[in-house]
Amino acid sequence: MKCKLLLSATLLSLSISSLAQDASRTYAITGKASNNFFWGDIKQVDISTGKVNKTLFEADKTTFKFNNLDKSSTAARASDNKPTGFGVAACALDTRHNRLYFATMHFSDIRYIDLSQPGASFTTIKRDVVANPAKGGYQTEENHITRMVIGADGNGYALTNDANHLIRFSTGNKAVIEDLGNLVDDESSKGISIHNKCTSWGGDMVADAFGKLVIVSANHNVFSIDPASRIVTHKGVISGLPANFTTNGAAVNDEGLLVVSSANVFEGLYKLSMKDLVASKVASTEAPFNASDLANGNFLNQKEANDLIRFDNIKPRLGLTDGRVYPNPSSGSQFNILFENQPTGKYTILLTDLAGRALQSKVVSIAKPGQVETMRVTGKTARGMYLVKVLTDSKQLAFSEKLVIQ
Repeated sequence: MKCKLLLSATLLSLSISSLAQDASRTYAITGKASNNFFWGDIKQVDISTGKVNKTLFEADKTTFKFNNLDKSSTAARASDNKPTGFGVAACALDTRHNRLYFATMHFSDIRYIDLSQPGASFTTIKRDVVANPAKGGYQTEENHITRMVIGADGNGYALTNDANHLIRFSTGNKAVIEDLGNLVDDESSKGISIHNKCTSWGGDMVADAFGKLVIVSANHNVFSIDPASRIVTHKGVISGLPANFTTNGAAVNDEGLLVVSSANVFEGLYKLSMKDLVASKVASTEAPFNASDLANGNFLNQKEANDLIRFDNIKPRLGLTDGRVYPNPSSGSQFNILFENQPTGKYTILLTDLAGRALQSKVVSIAKPGQVETMRVTGKTARGMYLVKVLTDSKQLAFSEKLVIQ
């Protein structure tokens, strides 16, 4: 029995380690030294050292396969025979399906490269995600998709330059794409608007473990988005960067720090904490690369989320014990959470494994007693025992239940 327990613990440790390594794989959309303003190459990089580990696709050089799931438009365009089109400024890593999603500039097409395939295999899931007023011509600059990430809820999120189109897309084989509309500036932002071209266009987007999205604009401004309400709050301005360093790419490293890249200069990478937004250069002996976007599976505040969902670090609030998760056992595609006697307000639903690792989260607003919220399970979840935890807006445990997925 002791031997079996030790073996189980070892396998669990290896599994968690494998998941962590999978999440920290980072990909970059890069330009070339001879043409640094065309960002069309895809590389796997190490953001802790600045090293390029692998080139997955080199525009005008790498052979590729191309598939089109979007049947809404059949008219040929000049960029249709080029997977990365006339350049890419937004990408997101889907670790569950092993895909790197991205959006092409000028046409706002959403595509992905299948990282499980030995060669460069691309699929377009939707053309002209933002309605194109030119009817087949170029998108206007404000409609270029320049920020993208896979959120903690398993959905992809993409944002146009002018922040008037927050796009949410599912990452399964049958993609569902929604335009959630424009972002709304919070009053606390004191006039620094997410819609302002000078301060807030371009850049990149990362996600945190509690369901929020974080934007780093090209001009060093940082914003936090609540995707449920679309309210955006200005958090500050990054300091410590060279004057010519535009912040175009962003990803979270294994230490939980934000790492940023520039598309326009070969200045290497910089890292910073969200607590003070002070950047310092990532030490590297490698030749620097420029990158219009970075993407991996790490979330901001992952350590804090892991700490919160462990039993010994959460103190339940009295009177908040009425909750029900059903059906239980679940088929694995979705389950429901009944909020019986909880006060109104925002809650975070967390699906975790028994080791306490957060697998998925969803932020909900409860407006009345007896409200039911549905949690759709993204990706393929193995059969077994899981935990469903519901946290209040102050991150206290409202209730939790074991869930069997069969």
